[in-house]
Amino acid sequence: MTGTVRRTPLIAGNWKMNLDHLQAIAFVQKLAWGLADAKHDVASVEVAVFPPFTDLRSVQTLVAADKLPIAFGAQDLSEHDSGAYTGEISGAFLSALDCSYVLIGHSERRTLHGESDEQVSGKVRAALRHNLVPIICVGETSDDLEKHGPSAVPVAQLKAALSGITSTVDIVVAYEPVWAIGSGQAATPEQAEQVAAALRAVLVDTLGEDVAQKTRILYGGSVKSSNIAGFMREPNVDGALVGGASLDLNEFTSIVRYQKHVGL
Repeated sequence: MTGTVRRTPLIAGNWKMNLDHLQAIAFVQKLAWGLADAKHDVASVEVAVFPPFTDLRSVQTLVAADKLPIAFGAQDLSEHDSGAYTGEISGAFLSALDCSYVLIGHSERRTLHGESDEQVSGKVRAALRHNLVPIICVGETSDDLEKHGPSAVPVAQLKAALSGITSTVDIVVAYEPVWAIGSGQAATPEQAEQVAAALRAVLVDTLGEDVAQKTRILYGGSVKSSNIAGFMREPNVDGALVGGASLDLNEFTSIVRYQKHVGL
């Protein structure tokens, strides 16, 4: 790890638009059982899942009733707290459901829904107003990579997302190269580290050294049990935002337990 601060690794599973509330209950139960059977130490690697909005109440009830050591969050939120915003979800609602986290600025939101840097910044502030930890997603397309190099676009996106944010915040940053998502072709650990180091430099400049050293930076993009260890060896990579592999119970459990099966 950089500096003297120990950052607890975070493995986050983004389910995207998959699994209804009944399937979510079964999945989270099996995930908890699998981790318990494997004697997973939750203090060594934090586990979080990001179900669709319609699943959150069911997941909350299960986690609370069975005291499961699994965090959960939402895949998005509105930059507005309430009002005439049909179809939007307020951070206040997510906070009332005991969500710990919320994904903001995922590449699919940026590309499919046209979310701007300004909207992402507004959503970050909305999350913080409601004591949610925003997982701020940044990343470049293959065209961006060719035109601007490996870190220019993610750095610019993070700077914009942090506009107006104070130095005392609790955030997570997720670097997800768009060209790697769902492609089966992940970035190399060295590529991920290069961008993660540049992102941490932004955090130092924006939020100060102390916050920057405490902030976890995740890698996302075709993460699998066979490549997670390489990313986690890098000093500025503190976990993973897992997409498709998070829907495969055995694969996701294996990713969470990377310390055991690769001897780290």
